Amino acid sequence: MEQNTVKVIADLHIHSRYSMATSKLGTPEYLDLWARKKGITLIGTGDFTHPAWREELKEKLIPAEEGLYRLKDEYVLEEARNLPGQAPRFVVTGEISSIYKKNGKCRKVHNVLLLPGLEAADQMAESLEKIGNIHSDGRPILGLDCHDLLEMLLENCPRGMLVPAHIWTPHFALFGAFSGFDTMEECFEDLTPYVHAVETGLSSDPLMNWRLSALDGLQLISNSDAHSPSKLGREANLLDIDLSYEGLHGAIQYGKGLEGTLEFFPEEGKYHYDGHRKCHICLSPEEAEKYHGKCPVCGKKLTIGVDHRIMELADRDAGFVKENARPFESIVPLPEVISACVGKSPATKTVTGEYEKMLQKFGPEFAILRKVPIADIERENGTRIASGIQRLRDGKVICTPGFDGEYGKIRLFEE
Repeated sequence: MEQNTVKVIADLHIHSRYSMATSKLGTPEYLDLWARKKGITLIGTGDFTHPAWREELKEKLIPAEEGLYRLKDEYVLEEARNLPGQAPRFVVTGEISSIYKKNGKCRKVHNVLLLPGLEAADQMAESLEKIGNIHSDGRPILGLDCHDLLEMLLENCPRGMLVPAHIWTPHFALFGAFSGFDTMEECFEDLTPYVHAVETGLSSDPLMNWRLSALDGLQLISNSDAHSPSKLGREANLLDIDLSYEGLHGAIQYGKGLEGTLEFFPEEGKYHYDGHRKCHICLSPEEAEKYHGKCPVCGKKLTIGVDHRIMELADRDAGFVKENARPFESIVPLPEVISACVGKSPATKTVTGEYEKMLQKFGPEFAILRKVPIADIERENGTRIASGIQRLRDGKVICTPGFDGEYGKIRLFEE
């Protein structure tokens, strides 16, 4: 019998308040609220390895479809009850930071694990606790080879999934310029065939990743890596799947129902260009090579950005479009769009008030950014905001690239 599929926006890599440098609002209640505001159907729990977070998830979530959960009714915030749409679903996820020596070099690689339930999370956490401390940080740092982490996952939970996280980030990623690898095979060895997807990260988009033929057989997915609920959906996945862990497994591992992704403009990412933040130096790959990778102000090593690292490993020209590639849309969070249009910070009452007004009138943020007719927005919110959203949909933005840990800037209008 054919299964009924549903259109799903999924953000699978996030963090709770138990991870370092995260918001205190990283609770199931606020994740549920902000997923509703954004229009996210499926959200990762993040941080499954942390014992206190796992206990909180068991207390506040209830099983929904196979392998998925929803927030218990008594924990749903009053504000969330007033928003349209069904309750978001949670899938058990977590990120592991592996720091270890391999082939004579120190490697620092982050991987996201997705699991079919909280029982599997208990089992996996028990195995990881034998390796190192999983109590102090929701994203534990373990001296565990990525190959051995994948092997442990396959032994404990054959239906589990491992996805290398933000694969181009300079300091903590599979292909990171400072502590990664040049090939998947060097990292995962004989288990490489069990890695089916990679997360492209905020500083790259699919167009950049298509330049590597080595990634052709892998699914390119995008997630927010949000450290606070309001940052959910900075990047996300567009799925048409049976709403279940099995449906998600088919999309992530084999591309069944993976329709595309929602992307940051990669220039806005913190590591898009090369640079040295202390000296306020931001350079394109070509400019950086003129200085032989050294800061022209202080002479120290530049942080090699994602654009440069992709150029180093690419075997295709910039602009190459892969045949039958899945589409992607570049977006800017709605509060930032409103901010650009009204000339006030996203955190001001003016912007937050306009944001909430738009949600009440038109529904979730993604619908407003992508689908609500511009004429309707103009009628309710004025020409300037309508024009800003139209410019975003048309890709008519002005980009100042991020570098060395500093976010880039996306402008919708000339200043």
